[in-house]
Amino acid sequence: MSDTPLGVLDLVPIPSGSTAAGALRNSIDLAQQAERLGYARYWFAEHHLNPGVAGTSPAVVLALTAAATSTIRLGSGAVQLGHRTALSTVEEFGLVDALHPGRLDLGLGRSGGRPPGERTTVPTATSVVDGRAPNGLLIPPRFSFEHLLGSPRVALQRKLLLLPGAESQDYAEQIDDILALLAGSYRSPEGIEVHVVPGEGADVEVWILGSSGGPSAEAAGARGLRFTANYHVSPATVLEAVEGYRSFFQPSEFLDKPYVSVSADVVVADDDATARELATGYGLWVRSIRTAEGAIEFPAPEEARAHAWSDADRALVQDRVDTQFVGSPARVADRLEQLQEATGADELLITTITHDHADRVRSYELLAEEWRRRG
Repeated sequence: MSDTPLGVLDLVPIPSGSTAAGALRNSIDLAQQAERLGYARYWFAEHHLNPGVAGTSPAVVLALTAAATSTIRLGSGAVQLGHRTALSTVEEFGLVDALHPGRLDLGLGRSGGRPPGERTTVPTATSVVDGRAPNGLLIPPRFSFEHLLGSPRVALQRKLLLLPGAESQDYAEQIDDILALLAGSYRSPEGIEVHVVPGEGADVEVWILGSSGGPSAEAAGARGLRFTANYHVSPATVLEAVEGYRSFFQPSEFLDKPYVSVSADVVVADDDATARELATGYGLWVRSIRTAEGAIEFPAPEEARAHAWSDADRALVQDRVDTQFVGSPARVADRLEQLQEATGADELLITTITHDHADRVRSYELLAEEWRRRG
């Protein structure tokens, strides 16, 4: 089971007391270390209006990181298509691929500029009993994002991301346009063909990221694309996401059978107590996201302990804290194997945030060593 490849998902977090420039340097260094340690791929997320996250433009960070690495696959987890066009997305990744061919993963997501009404949910997977998958993996109660969708801050983000009067293109149509532009087969409804240079023929892997068994899982499955399910963002719906994707899957020129990656929040240290100390700031950081204030700079353990937690605060972050894998290499590897078994994941995508960069690098190093030992 531990032959399952591991990848890295990086938000380019800014630790308290640091800067965006420092966070970017840390991320490039971590990508170099991940390459050395044998991680399969390194992805950058896209987030906006978050004081503690510098990963606002995956394509830009990918270009910087590609120049500093040589073999590891690099990608987006994910480009937010809600405020982009198919053309701009293909052009951006085509530019990077022109100098670093065959190394890019184009991960696509629905978020970013889409109105709340476009979001859908599907019932919880039937295999969950008393909050557990059959193999014991924790599947917490579903978290409601309704308060975030109605937030003035979220509405402002949508306004700032979109040009005045602009509306997001239908997601499935946008994916089809991206695939056609990459393949050189794009035709407008009027029959006009266009060719994107650079971009057409770029050797990129297209992935779809999703948190439920809804539109993203359907879009990925119906087109025979690779799919990533987000246990670290929405642990309650990870099983329905992978089950939905597989149920929609149709063989394609890209894949003859479903291919799934599943993400997990992880902190590894030499022992459980040290790992728990390093993860102290996680709950407060998640709270800042779920109150719609935007991700804060990642707090040091002593800063996090100074927060006076209310019952409402704890309820807001409980599912994320309970499903973060924290501990010694053996303990965390056991949890990751459980996640892989429950979801049937072909790969696992690891996201780790600690206040100190050296602790973050060490976490990935310890995990890679343990994973390699088990393989």
